[in-house]
Amino acid sequence: MGILLLPFTPRFAALTICIVATAALAAFCIQQPQWLEALLAPLAVFGGLALMGIHDLVQRKHSILRNYPIAAHLRFLFEEIRPEMRQYFFEGEKDGTPFSRDTRAIVYQRAKLQLDKRPFGTQYEVYEGSFEWINHSIAPKPVAYEPFRVSIGGPDCAMPYRASVLNISAMSFGALSANAIRSLNKGAKMGGFAHDTGEGGLSSYHREMGGDLIWEIGSGYFGCRRPDGSFCPETFQKVAAGTQIKMVELKLSQGAKPGHGGVLPAAKVSREISLTRGVPVGRDCISPSSHPAFSTPVGLLEMIAEMRRLSGGKPTGFKLCIGHPWEFLAICKAMLETGITPDFIVVDGKEGGTGAAPLEFVDHVGMPLRDGLSFVHNALVGCGLRERMRIGASGKIVSAFDIARAMALGADWCNSARGFMFAVGCIQAQSCHTDRCPTGVATQDPTRQRALVVSDKSQRVANFHAATLNALAELVAAAGLSHTSEIQPYHICKRVSATTSATYAELYEAVEPRALLTRPANVSFRDAWALARPDSFERAR
Repeated sequence: MGILLLPFTPRFAALTICIVATAALAAFCIQQPQWLEALLAPLAVFGGLALMGIHDLVQRKHSILRNYPIAAHLRFLFEEIRPEMRQYFFEGEKDGTPFSRDTRAIVYQRAKLQLDKRPFGTQYEVYEGSFEWINHSIAPKPVAYEPFRVSIGGPDCAMPYRASVLNISAMSFGALSANAIRSLNKGAKMGGFAHDTGEGGLSSYHREMGGDLIWEIGSGYFGCRRPDGSFCPETFQKVAAGTQIKMVELKLSQGAKPGHGGVLPAAKVSREISLTRGVPVGRDCISPSSHPAFSTPVGLLEMIAEMRRLSGGKPTGFKLCIGHPWEFLAICKAMLETGITPDFIVVDGKEGGTGAAPLEFVDHVGMPLRDGLSFVHNALVGCGLRERMRIGASGKIVSAFDIARAMALGADWCNSARGFMFAVGCIQAQSCHTDRCPTGVATQDPTRQRALVVSDKSQRVANFHAATLNALAELVAAAGLSHTSEIQPYHICKRVSATTSATYAELYEAVEPRALLTRPANVSFRDAWALARPDSFERAR
């Protein structure tokens, strides 16, 4: 019955017109048989389109056809003529879209197990801009087709987690549809990797498919909060005990809008969202810009230690986009003073973020991933703390080269949001904040999210993960290495002018082990280290 009602919504106007026209022409021809020959052609056209539209509604392969029967075929027509029309339709970042369409095409091909090779060499201008590459070896190693993994859990962790080097980054239920969450988690289950819940709480859809979860907790403490919005240890302990939850992540900030906070308008706070987040139905859901539970670096670490204890010793850490350098160094000083260290730190780049954010924050707030990642890695090395924790990286990571580049700067593993969004069908329509996502990925509209078929998209999620790690294995082998952990800054090169290139080892200043504990020799760290205070995020006077 639901399918019969769908054509009467505006999105199904083309199908509705075809069905009505077919019925009207057929009825007229029955009443006036002498007109049958004259009207046979339009009857066949409208009838054929109506049948095609009905097939679009019930097929399970293409989400956009399920939401836009008949009309969406124009998109596939443009894809077919893509090589000829590249200048006008598929120029990538030059046409104002936030991410290269060529990169999206690679994700789609890998998710669908299609050939991801192409002829005629690179499509980048290798002598201009900031072209980057990985140096290969004359003596490459055999390709190690293994699920590259990393053990996460420091000396105070009782339940270390052996994670894939590529996992699903934080995207909340509410921002994503129920079917998108189901598809991502089922794909993670199939592929043996982890799915970050995002700060919007642990929903029933995260639990339904049984995939490994990283429970992210933001400043709103959704899913473990008291009625006044404060952190509730008892609720946290009960939820964190779930066997599906493998790690706990405290979100300090995110790349899309660090230091901003957020509001889910009252109109969007349904009963389902209310149950997931632990907030009243029909009232604005506030994520404060800062955490009410602590206000100092020492307080942050004490909360990390308490969350680890309450979770039964599961790996516990925090995520942030780097801002003032002295603030992160203040956390490092607090680690040295208290002896409390997180099991991991996830560095989010300002270029990341799949959801909507204010324009100024998207473009001009926060440190880019590569700079932030290098800074965090070197700060921990300089404090003698690097071996006690792992570093994750997120921020526009999609390809195997993106992963290798992040690992060269200190990452132990990577998280991807947009890559997995593309895998479940996102076409980057940039309507996430309008609740009118054309493919059912970022909407709570039940008639739109029905287009996303979990059994199909979850397989594509698993395919994308596996194909990307296979590509990473080939890159690692070509560089003469056996494992991703062996990638170093000197393996990656970047063009800095039309005639000059340099390795990351030359471009990113390295700090000697424990150098910050004596006299910082690096100019970029010296002043910030002097300004850092373990008892406050404010600068020392």
